[in-house]
Amino acid sequence: MLKRLIYSREGVLSIIVLTMFFGVGVISPDFISLSNSVSIFNDTSILIMLALGQMLVILTRCIDLSVAANVAFTGMFVAMVNQYFPELHMALLIFLSLFIGALLGAINGLFVWLLKVPSIVITLGTMSIYRGATFLLSDGAWVNSHQMSESFIGLPRYEILSMPVLGWMAVVTIVLFFWAMKFSVWGRNFYSAGGNPMAAFYSGVNVGKVQFYAFLVSGTLSGLCGYLWVSRFAVAYVDVANGFELQVIAACVIGGVSIVGGLGTVVGCVIGALFIGVVNNALPIIGVSPFWQMAISGLVIIIAVIANASSGKDKARIILRNPNANDEIRAN
Repeated sequence: MLKRLIYSREGVLSIIVLTMFFGVGVISPDFISLSNSVSIFNDTSILIMLALGQMLVILTRCIDLSVAANVAFTGMFVAMVNQYFPELHMALLIFLSLFIGALLGAINGLFVWLLKVPSIVITLGTMSIYRGATFLLSDGAWVNSHQMSESFIGLPRYEILSMPVLGWMAVVTIVLFFWAMKFSVWGRNFYSAGGNPMAAFYSGVNVGKVQFYAFLVSGTLSGLCGYLWVSRFAVAYVDVANGFELQVIAACVIGGVSIVGGLGTVVGCVIGALFIGVVNNALPIIGVSPFWQMAISGLVIIIAVIANASSGKDKARIILRNPNANDEIRAN
């Protein structure tokens, strides 16, 4: 059992992340301190939540390129609401961010489900639309920290057991996703819809509706992260999270979520996000220039895609060799 865990993709990736973490600690001992470890996790929390939402989309053989634009629009919207109505309770603002994010995600999902538009096409379009809407909403202006209420800025920073609320939100999201994907029929449907859409259809799974739910969840998390982003950095502007969707997709791919759908785990996705978080924090310490950081990140993504493609073929052959596969489909 232990040997299988160590040689699993999650185990190997964990060893790589720990090796990098403690390797940088040799150069800078403060890097592996408890406070800095919590800081790295907190810095990666938004990436973790967005990657988990993206995981659902990729599992269903789709992709969501609009997550960062969703973050920008929702963050700007709630920041402006807080600016003009600072007396509004934070619970209402958080609900508003969830609602707007879900609405933007639902737009993507409806096009994919009902109109059968390829996800890469519709989300590429909505990415530009949401960015443009952010500019029109704000007229290109910024909302700065002095225009935000103390509770708006302070909530993600408030510490519980020495970790900010932002980090605890990521922990809660991880636990909910792990339970849903491991033990609920709703979660397993995402694997069915992406792994073998035809078999899923004959077993009573509405593949289009599952894809819609994936975009809905991804959008909802993007909306929440929109508030968390602008409140944590105490600024809202049009280019918030510009290009961040690439890191989100990279976290999924590095974590073993197959780009052809049906394969991936919550644990792997989280470790993939932490891998990027450690790299982003470690490379400046060892003196690597930002340009090399981009090149290294791109190289890692390419290697991860190649590894996923190879493992996906192996999985497909195993399914085809399963003598009970056809019986299971007929039984459903």
